[in-house]
Amino acid sequence: MRDRMNVYFPPDLLRQIADLADRKKISRSAIVEAAVASFLSPDGADKREAALTRRLDRLTRQVQRLERDLGVTAETLALFVRFWLSVTPPLTGEAQAAAQAKGRERYEGFIETLGRRLQKGQNFLREIPDDVADDDQSPTPSEDQVAQES
Repeated sequence: MRDRMNVYFPPDLLRQIADLADRKKISRSAIVEAAVASFLSPDGADKREAALTRRLDRLTRQVQRLERDLGVTAETLALFVRFWLSVTPPLTGEAQAAAQAKGRERYEGFIETLGRRLQKGQNFLREIPDDVADDDQSPTPSEDQVAQES
């Protein structure tokens, strides 16, 4: 069911509506109805704004993941350095050369392992569950506990 509505248009606009109706072989009411529906529906600017909002939301989530990954990386490095400094005894002069040679050997092994993992697409940060950061109930291990576990 349709309701009737009387509207008044300037003569030039009425002529344009009538010409279009004749060319398209549709009623003047259908043209006016389509024009009003188009006016009331979201236009291109609204669609672009919605798309931009979705992109900004996605970028925000990506930045949040980057912040999380950077925090995990920094904390991992800091914990390793603290642990290494606390458990590594000072070396005498003769043991220093052997330790340096062993260190170079271990570093080369580390670089090879890192290269293989990166080629395979493996990522240490992906191995850490997202809920570890949110788990406030489990206590953080102390340095003594970390040293005992190693």
